Amino acid sequence: MRLLDEEYTRHPFYGVRRMHLFLTQQGYKVNPKRVRRLLRKMGLEAIYAKPRLSKPEPGHRIYPYLLRGLPIVRPNQVWGSDITYIRLRRGFVYLVAIMDWFSRYVLAWELSVSLDTSFCMAALQWALNIARPDIFNTDQGAQFTSEVFTQLLLDLQIRISMDGRGRARDNIYVERLWRTVKYEEVYLMDYANVGEAFESLSRYFRFYNCERGHQSLGNLTPEAVHYSKKPLTHFAGKPAMIMIAP
Repeated sequence: MRLLDEEYTRHPFYGVRRMHLFLTQQGYKVNPKRVRRLLRKMGLEAIYAKPRLSKPEPGHRIYPYLLRGLPIVRPNQVWGSDITYIRLRRGFVYLVAIMDWFSRYVLAWELSVSLDTSFCMAALQWALNIARPDIFNTDQGAQFTSEVFTQLLLDLQIRISMDGRGRARDNIYVERLWRTVKYEEVYLMDYANVGEAFESLSRYFRFYNCERGHQSLGNLTPEAVHYSKKPLTHFAGKPAMIMIAP
């Protein structure tokens, strides 16, 4: 599962056959059925080119994608959220994060040993204690389409946007966050348990928000951009605007 996780992060378009070939080349005797079972356990499906850790429950409303062609020009205009798999020495946990798209600031995150909606709700409530976005974008997973999750957003008059099925770029900034977190933190560590993972990720997210400059932000940190009290018209000569491709 550790090898599958790393290879999936490098090549998210790999399906069962390519993953089976990869493990065989690494010297592991494993059949395709086991590879398929482990990928499903981790919530990894190549056809989506991203982790699909949950599916919408029947009867839950699916909201349209609102960000195509939208210029994003300020903090708290658009937030995005997603769930990814985090390996432990024995077993795994799930990580949810909420990010401001303009500043790349991670407003909140939570760990859970299951895909219950409660840990996503905890992250949402944490983030809403900091600020409120105009638009909140997620995938169509059961946690994000649940009535308790969507109703909280609607009660606060926050517009809900959901990725189109099969469109890997619809939540591209959170996808890039996962790649960064895994290569700079998770793959360098060997978490013995959930508590150790929580402590180490806490340190990393403080570094990510407050110390790690982003080239796309003119080498400013997400915290500096998110909490700037001046209009951010340019970052190092670049227009301070994100345009989501059509």
